[in-house]
This record gives sequence, C-alpha cells and structure tokens, in this order.
Amino acid sequence: VAVGVLAGCGNSSNSSSEGDGTVTIKVGASITPHSEILEQAKPILAEQGIKLEIIQIEDVVTPNTGLAEGSLDANFFQHQPYLDDFNSENGTDLVSVGAVHYEPFGIYAGKVKSLAELPDGATIAVPNNTTNEARALLLLQQEGLLTLKDGVDIKATINDIASNPKNLQFKEIAPEQLVKALPDVDVAVINGNYAIEGGLKVKDALAVESDQGVAAKTYENILVVQKKDENNEAIKKLIEVLQSDEIRTYIENTYGGAVVPIK
Repeated sequence: VAVGVLAGCGNSSNSSSEGDGTVTIKVGASITPHSEILEQAKPILAEQGIKLEIIQIEDVVTPNTGLAEGSLDANFFQHQPYLDDFNSENGTDLVSVGAVHYEPFGIYAGKVKSLAELPDGATIAVPNNTTNEARALLLLQQEGLLTLKDGVDIKATINDIASNPKNLQFKEIAPEQLVKALPDVDVAVINGNYAIEGGLKVKDALAVESDQGVAAKTYENILVVQKKDENNEAIKKLIEVLQSDEIRTYIENTYGGAVVPIK
C-alpha cells in the first residue's frame, strides 16, 4: 500500500509500508562515496524497521529531478550551493535535512607533475557547472595561481578572474569526465568523489582545499528531500545514522582523507 514514508508525515508515491511494518525509502545517490556510505547505514536502519533502497545515479541532475517528481524519497550527492542553483533554475523546493561529509577538491597532475612546473599558457581542466567551477577557482587562488575579483567567492566563474599572471587557459568539462581528461591537459581540478571513482588518491594531489577555507564550510554533502518530508520520522532516522559515530569511523577508515566526516 503506497503511504507516506511514515504515517502522518506526508504522502510519497514510492515509500511503502510492508505487512510486517517495515518502511521502505528510496534514496538516489552517487556511486562513490555516497552509495557506499548508505550501504553501511542499511543494517543499522533495518534494526529500526526501515528498509533502505539505494538507487545509484551517475549524473548530477537525475537525483534532483527524480526527487522533485516523486520517484525518490531523498537524495545524497550534492552540496548546498548546487542545490540552491537547482532550485532557482527549476522552481523546485528541495531542502537539506543535514550534512554528512565534505570531499576536498584537489588539483591533479596531467601533463605537468607539479604546480611549480606549470608553463605560461598552461591548460587547466575545471568543472563546467557554476558552483563547482567556483570551487576550483578558489583552490587555484589558494595556490597563488590567480586572483579573483573581491567578493565573488562561491559564485566565481572564469569571467571573475582579476589576475592571471601565467595566462592560464581553462577547459570547462563535466565533473564526471575530468579524470579521463587528465592526459589532455596540464592539470585538472577534480571533485573528491570523481577523483576516488577514477582511482586517484587525495595524498597524490598537487594541492588540496584547506579545511579552514570557505569551501570546507560551504560544500558539505547533504541529504536532501522534498520540503514536505523534512520532518519525516524515517528521514530523521536516516540522517541520524549518517551522522553517527559508526558512519563517521567508517568514512575516516575507508577514504584516506578524500572524504572527511562532518564533526
């Protein structure tokens, strides 16, 4: 029988209550690390009468469109600036119910093996969506390779570069394609999850975002639901598990600094 994720907490087209009282919720997630983290939450939630169904999604649009259309109960793949942009562009009202971890951006070697060796006119691959491109530019600024206009911060684009002493050239590429692009560029600035999927290790990055910078405070990965479900009891239990010491320890022991749990 189709019901809300829990009785009295709003209706959902795909959450269901089984004959034994078990509640099923569907969560769309990136393969790495989000689906892997959710797999660790599965047995814990099962003990609380919640069956977690994980839908692995490789792109960065489908998890939000699926949630907005009701084929998913939640998603776990994005940070708040990306969600804000999606809501603004699509007229949706998706909301975060809590942050789980942070994935440091890194600069990874392509043709050039150190930042000191970057030649004038070097080609740098960066993500092609607004929020992640800004994050890449902030990291390049952190490393002294360029200067951005005052006040642009997480809204920066390549048009907001105030100083570019090496005349760096930028190649805007879909985030999930950046690892594959490495042989064709001097360096690439890559999202933590796609670096992991591509076999890169954060310890091998030429530079990594500072955990004291604006990015660490801004780009925490969040669990997202429709507005009507933000007080849903099953969703509350899910975020509670994702923020638990058990999941925190799993993240710390598994990802070698490429995924950092929220303290």
